Amino acid sequence: MSKNFISASALLVSFVLIFYSCKHEPEVLPGPPEPSDTLANGIPCSPDTSYFVNDVLPVLISGCALSGCHDAASASDGVVLTSYETVMSTADIRPGNPGDSDLYERITDDDLDDRMPPPPMAALSPEQIQTIRRWITQGAKNNYCDNGCDTTAFTFNAVILPLINNHCKGCHNGAQPSGNIRLEDYPTIRQAALNGSLYGAVSHQPGFSPMPQNAAKLPDCNITQIRKWIENGAPDN
Repeated sequence: MSKNFISASALLVSFVLIFYSCKHEPEVLPGPPEPSDTLANGIPCSPDTSYFVNDVLPVLISGCALSGCHDAASASDGVVLTSYETVMSTADIRPGNPGDSDLYERITDDDLDDRMPPPPMAALSPEQIQTIRRWITQGAKNNYCDNGCDTTAFTFNAVILPLINNHCKGCHNGAQPSGNIRLEDYPTIRQAALNGSLYGAVSHQPGFSPMPQNAAKLPDCNITQIRKWIENGAPDN
């Protein structure tokens, strides 16, 4: 066997080995990323403080800034409750003095003809009223806080219920809840969770009315918390 033949054979074997070793695996496209947890921005939330962005505005939007009432289009009695600027310029807020603030007087009025929200909507809860009173007493500031959001935390009482109370309950309680969907307590929230209406609405899926109404979509981290709670069986934990 000639040396040239041996060399050619070795070269051929080397070429075959290199060809197969350089074959690329099929490209795998990345799926949608998991919503990342948010880190606190250096303004931790204090349990003794009411924050306009976190606590007050969601209550006003879900319970007051509705079509026919105090959204921008309706502006009933000239009052618009959709932002800090409109609340302060139209709702007669007296920083430091809730008793002389028209907004506080209206949400605590015993006369159903003057109370806000008006019947058949339910009145704001004592906790919501206290939140607004404390915010005015503390100076009615355009303040916010950020404790971050952890997608591994999704218990009902610590995470889900506060989200629902702040962003949804105002429209979904009382004698005529929006969409005939009640989100008043654990049994009603669990029912909406298990029939798909809660997640469909907060994630803005086709066929569902986007929720919260007249407000920005919930952050992806909060939507993930709701999804994980539902996938875990929507427990009362």
